[in-house]
Amino acid sequence: MEPLNPPELPPETEPEEAGTPEIELDLEESLTLLLLYLSSWEDRVASDLVVRRAWKGYTFEVLDALEEKGLLSQSRRAKSVVLTEQGIRLARKIHERLKAIGE
Repeated sequence: MEPLNPPELPPETEPEEAGTPEIELDLEESLTLLLLYLSSWEDRVASDLVVRRAWKGYTFEVLDALEEKGLLSQSRRAKSVVLTEQGIRLARKIHERLKAIGE
């Protein structure tokens, strides 16, 4: 019996926001970003600044790739990452696309 291939995400049906370049993610990056988002929490770092944090329990190579694409920010000393606004938007899109597959 051959192993099953992971499901491919369906093609995007909505046009990208004006001025926002399309970001290419492989399946591992997409799922890691989604899991980071789903397990994240809001953290008030100043009276007027709230960020979305998630624990770094994932492969460092994938976290580094997501950081290079501007989807998260990380410090080598911290045990958590901060999702950027772009990372949050993309994670929500991935979540919606996967929910559509299950329907």
